[in-house]
Amino acid sequence: MAAAIEAVHVSDVPNLEQVSEIKAALALIKAPWSAQGVNEHDQGVETKCGFKWPKFVVMGHRGSGMNVLQSSDNRMKSIKENSIRSFNSAAQFPIDFIEFDVQVTKDDCPVIFHDNFIVTEEKGVFVEKRVTDINRPEFLSYGPQKELGKVGIPLFRKTKEGTIFEWKVEKDDPLCTLQDVFENVDHSMGFNIELKFDDQLVYKEEQLQHVLNVIWQVVNKYAKNRPIMFSSFQPDVVQLIRKMQNTYPVYFLTNGGSEIYKDVRRNSLEEAIKVCLAGGLHGIVSEVRAILRDPNAVARIKDSNLCLLTYGQLNNLPETVYMQHLMGVEGVIVDLVGEITKAELIPELIQH
Repeated sequence: MAAAIEAVHVSDVPNLEQVSEIKAALALIKAPWSAQGVNEHDQGVETKCGFKWPKFVVMGHRGSGMNVLQSSDNRMKSIKENSIRSFNSAAQFPIDFIEFDVQVTKDDCPVIFHDNFIVTEEKGVFVEKRVTDINRPEFLSYGPQKELGKVGIPLFRKTKEGTIFEWKVEKDDPLCTLQDVFENVDHSMGFNIELKFDDQLVYKEEQLQHVLNVIWQVVNKYAKNRPIMFSSFQPDVVQLIRKMQNTYPVYFLTNGGSEIYKDVRRNSLEEAIKVCLAGGLHGIVSEVRAILRDPNAVARIKDSNLCLLTYGQLNNLPETVYMQHLMGVEGVIVDLVGEITKAELIPELIQH
């Protein structure tokens, strides 16, 4: 069966003409699993993966989508990413999860922020500070403030290429903590908590353990009945958070070889499968291009009793999303939440 599936070129993704040709082969791939929750033992036998999705899942990336300040597409500059406003805006659409990034400040406060460094301008000079090197009050002092009339420290953003942009969006919102999110976001909305660490740093196990303990304390106190999953690009992190708790599923994030890292465990889908099986994880979140380059990987992941979600800008194309459903992918993380959930063919996939 697997050999019958041909790789889909990225340039062909917006076009659904090839769907009819591969549909027969793709239909043989297992359908999305039913919801069972995390179940560590089945008749006394430990299982690698007990979490099963009840339907095809669409998740909001950093809430209602990431901000791309250099983009000419105003949709990428609509609502401040990783904010309460962005999360609750995404909750207005028929999705069950939002994804966001968590780091821990110097004074042990889990905060919501994607970039490793926070950037401002002082006397005409741009200043960068590592998020994990500042305390909670300083972190929250950047950008718009909760107090009426109070102006915070100007917030800028540095791109991968090194260009710096003022962080201007149509609908701004204050920075927030993980506790803020639990207390102020629609309680029916599930959280995909990405545990964020700097790829350029080498962490000792005790450092990772401390950070995860701090985050876990907040989750354990405020989650209540909210659906939660953990994810991270760091293999040691996902394996540690898996050992720490049996309550919530843990997923390994990978770009599947689009970028190469010193840690070989991060460089392919095959390595991602090994990480999951070695750590008893529940699934993989792959950059979508890796799956489109190698559709056979879907079957290999499923045969390993693992769930599969994807992320990436190509997921903002409804055709790409629908094609992945046919391939057996169980869910996608998207920026254009409204457009995707309303697109032709998608609503029938995500309805309860």
